[in-house]
Amino acid sequence: MNTKEKIVEFMEKQAYKPMLREELARAFEVEPIDYKDFFKLLDVMENEGLIIKTHKDRYGIPEKMNLVVGRLQCHQRGFGFLIPENKELKDVFVSAQDMNGALHGDKVVVRLITKSSEGRRQEGEVIRLLERVNKTIVGVYENSKNFGFVVPSDTRINMDIFIPKSEINGARTNQLVIVEITKWPEKRRNPEGKIIEILGHKNDTGTDILAIIKKYDLPEDFPEEVYEEAERIPEEIREDEIKRRLDLRDKNIFTIDGADAKDLDDAISIEKLENDNYKLGVHIADVTYYVRENSYLDKEALKRGTSVYFVDRVIPMLPKKLSNGVCSLHPGVPRLTLSIFMEINNNGKVVDHQIIETVIESKERLVYDDISDLLENDDAEQKKRYAHILEDLKLAEELCRILTSMREERGSIDFDFPESKIILDEKGKPIDVKKYDRRIANRIIEEFMLISNETVAEYMYWTDVPFLYRIHEDPDMEKINDFNKFIHNFGYHLKGSQEIHPKELQELIKKIENTKEETIINTLMLRSLRKAKYSAESEGHFGLAAKYYTHFTSPIRRYPDLQIHRIIKEFINNKINDQRIDKLRALLPRVAEQSSDTERTADEASRETDDLKKVEYMADRVGQEYDGIISGVMPFGIFVELGNTIEGLVHISTLIDDYYEYDQPNYRFIGEKTKKIYRIGDEVRIRVVGTDVANRQIDFVLI
Repeated sequence: MNTKEKIVEFMEKQAYKPMLREELARAFEVEPIDYKDFFKLLDVMENEGLIIKTHKDRYGIPEKMNLVVGRLQCHQRGFGFLIPENKELKDVFVSAQDMNGALHGDKVVVRLITKSSEGRRQEGEVIRLLERVNKTIVGVYENSKNFGFVVPSDTRINMDIFIPKSEINGARTNQLVIVEITKWPEKRRNPEGKIIEILGHKNDTGTDILAIIKKYDLPEDFPEEVYEEAERIPEEIREDEIKRRLDLRDKNIFTIDGADAKDLDDAISIEKLENDNYKLGVHIADVTYYVRENSYLDKEALKRGTSVYFVDRVIPMLPKKLSNGVCSLHPGVPRLTLSIFMEINNNGKVVDHQIIETVIESKERLVYDDISDLLENDDAEQKKRYAHILEDLKLAEELCRILTSMREERGSIDFDFPESKIILDEKGKPIDVKKYDRRIANRIIEEFMLISNETVAEYMYWTDVPFLYRIHEDPDMEKINDFNKFIHNFGYHLKGSQEIHPKELQELIKKIENTKEETIINTLMLRSLRKAKYSAESEGHFGLAAKYYTHFTSPIRRYPDLQIHRIIKEFINNKINDQRIDKLRALLPRVAEQSSDTERTADEASRETDDLKKVEYMADRVGQEYDGIISGVMPFGIFVELGNTIEGLVHISTLIDDYYEYDQPNYRFIGEKTKKIYRIGDEVRIRVVGTDVANRQIDFVLI
């Protein structure tokens, strides 16, 4: 336990009363010569929000002072929620009046005004700012006579930024700009700033995506030293390295990916054994051979955490020389891999496995749709083209179905939300949006990666070597109970109010399949669960109903996978000693936190680009009519989802044939005179009447 932890533990004791810093120093038997360093430590802890200094210069922990430390998640209307750093505490509502100059994402101290009670949330006000995160903001510049202002692109920052005339730096109205904050907002005063970069006119092609990249502070390029290190990597593999490994270049090994994928992480092989079991080989690019620990490449990969996939580009975790080149498992060329062979019986149980360093040569670069056509439709052309691996593909389908049944049996939750594929023209303009189906080839790879991740996680767990896991904690039962009340309106019920097993949620998903309420119940169920994250502790994966889980299969695009490859290779080569174990114990919690944070940022940025392009697509279709399904009912209107996954809002003010009352318990509107009902799952026909690109909103009216 370090000194910070000891101080917090000391203050958590029931008998503790806030002390002066000198009293604390004496309590910890600090020598007077070391007082200065001890006081500096208290300052650091105060800045981190671990302890609080009162106006009488006494120290204590926030929880004992009716205070909560956390980060703000704000809404475009000005209010927000404090997400506590202490995960055992509940979120705190903060009204717009009680923000006191804090912005979305800031780390703050909130004083509780009202505690939560039955049917009432706890509320608070910001009393101290610990960390400002919005040092630069992306937005649209607007000029006026004596000054300018920037309207933030992120609607969660609901204050315009005042720009003095001397700090406009050539910006013009309707240009997307980056502004650096020079004066932070106060209770009744907007922030001030200076324009440091002009991205282009808000309607220029490419400027929209660039603005999102800047908004999330994503890297646009690699530092020079990273490029130089990558360029020094040879294209050819050394002969002594090939001889050191198990040589699988003559084996039937192939990849299956999307048509436009370039970073091919994983390949598979499969055969049936004499005992009727399956031998599945999953061969993952050995990125750690090229990316050495603490190299420039490694430090940059950790900083990025993940590759970010946009509709028109990829921001890779590693330079293309590696991600699309020497690491990518292209057909017909030797590649270094870390392989796991699993013997799996007809019940989907892994009865034996081996993890080993290998060299492979992929025989085919297969595409999901082609293989799905072959397996689902018995496509004659594809059968002829892939005759040499047809039996392997059929075996893979067999094993996939066995593994799916095994997961279903134990209670794994499978949300099958419709995904969209957005097609752009050469200028970046969306020309089509269509539903993207998970077909049999996609499911084969998903199942094989899942079983690999589980097998590796369980194997490494029992070695007692520090490791990185993918965890999904049990849900907050308060949220599950709220969800249970909601589904009761549709005639469904979850048993138990103290704990929930994923099997119950899985059974509910089966019951609602192909019903009108399927989408909304699945959506609210997902919101009731916690988000999966990385951890140095194995705490299980609720959603997969798995006791052990990790991410092993994508080291080209995810840093945690790269990190665990390094640990696995050290372990199987007997290179882990006590010194290395101590180093890993200190390192892995930081890697887990960084990787979880960067994953969250990447997901938000990718989702925003998709939303942006969907709005742009519908902007050219104002006046057109479509069939859709009511996907949500809120007090202010009805959300309608179209067949291509695009969702728009029918505002309540446009329902003019009657006065409609919102029936909250049943999530529906009822006409006062006509008794007409609009509820989730109803089929409707709509006309597109408007789009708002800035707020990513599409407006419909019912026909």
